Amino acid sequence: MMDVKPLHNERDYDWAIREVSRYFESEPEPGTADGDRFEVLSTLIKAYEDKHFATKHGDPVDILHFAIESMGRSQAELAGLIGRNRASEILNRVRPLTLDMIRAIGQEWNLPVEALAARYDLAPTYA
Repeated sequence: MMDVKPLHNERDYDWAIREVSRYFESEPEPGTADGDRFEVLSTLIKAYEDKHFATKHGDPVDILHFAIESMGRSQAELAGLIGRNRASEILNRVRPLTLDMIRAIGQEWNLPVEALAARYDLAPTYA
């Protein structure tokens, strides 16, 4: 764990995201060296994001796009959680997120439920 360092800038943040994403496929056991490293990196990333990204009042759809583009997630993974058509409709602002979707995404992707539950605008409908 000696290679873990404070996140002072976006380069450090990107490094930490790459490091922690290695654990997404198989989360390490708590109390092990890898488990401790995962926990410390996750804490550092959260602190950096809280300070530098406005996710507390952010748009849930933008947060999902960020997760897909920057956190190694994919639209296919989102579809696996909430359904193929629903994922597309949500990312295109046609359908709102439901409470069950918010809970599933938050738990699986380690995103704050509060951020996903914020109000956001849907695309205008055309008749």
